[in-house]
Amino acid sequence: MNTAAMPGGDRPILARSPLARLPDRALKYGLTILAALILALIVYFFVRLVGQARPAFAHAGVFGFTFNNDWNVSGEKFGALPLVVGTLITSGLALLIGVPIAVATALYANELCPLRLRAALTVLVELLAAVPSVVYGLWGIFFLAPKLQPVEQWFANRLSFIPFIGGDSVTIPNYFVAGLILAIMILPIVSAISREVMATVPADHKEAALGLGATRWEMIRTAVLPYCRAGIVGGAMLGLGRAIGETIAVTIVIGDAPGLGKHLFGQGYSLAAVIANEFGEAQGLHRSALFAAGLVLFVLTLLVNGVARVLVSRASHPSKTPSAPQAAVGPGQVAGAVAGA
Repeated sequence: MNTAAMPGGDRPILARSPLARLPDRALKYGLTILAALILALIVYFFVRLVGQARPAFAHAGVFGFTFNNDWNVSGEKFGALPLVVGTLITSGLALLIGVPIAVATALYANELCPLRLRAALTVLVELLAAVPSVVYGLWGIFFLAPKLQPVEQWFANRLSFIPFIGGDSVTIPNYFVAGLILAIMILPIVSAISREVMATVPADHKEAALGLGATRWEMIRTAVLPYCRAGIVGGAMLGLGRAIGETIAVTIVIGDAPGLGKHLFGQGYSLAAVIANEFGEAQGLHRSALFAAGLVLFVLTLLVNGVARVLVSRASHPSKTPSAPQAAVGPGQVAGAVAGA
């Protein structure tokens, strides 16, 4: 006798009615629609930007606009290469300066900071994200840049033999101050993601390293950092995307020189800064050129996100299976790393 079947019907006793499964279907289709709307919104932005930027591209060509080094509004010459270079320089500086400090902060908060101070340190770092970008910009141009100018001039004089680093007088504002401000702005994002990823490291991995005689640093190097590599890379790429899209702070501290900067401590321009500075008075071809600059910035951000996905995928490749993280930083590997250290 089949006890799972009802005497008077075909539906088993343990099976749920279609009405009971309705919330599951509603949730599934609702989330699918929301995800599709996000993609549709991105496509809509792209199409609108292409439509608005078409006159500028028709005037100079796509490659001519992107790679020409001449942004002259009065002469109706719009070359975005100085803007792209300025965006990449400041974002690269932010990544170079901010990510190591953010990862070091996360390591200290998770592994070295006393428990009674850990919460306070975490809150203080996260409070950096609550400061408006205009405050960062004003602080950078009126306080930080004048204080750093003598140091920047010293480096420019001593490193004049290195291309793009020194050899000329330091100006206020400049690329370096803009990159430093962006590094401060991305620090809470990268630090928070790195800290949360480090908190997921299994305790037995760390205890195995310490039990084999590793120092605290060797334990971090052999057990913590390999396990967190994918999360740290993902946090760094999110910080890079934040730095590329920042507008107000960069507009204040980078300057408004529409040409390629001669050195790191000179004025420049960025895609976001030129849009913020000139869009209010732009008309005709100039307005279309600013939309084209926004389209270049949009594509650059998409490329950064694509690269981020590739890097995170490669960084997390050893942990595709549940046993892979343990194999990657297991006691045998830890012992070998400790012995090699």
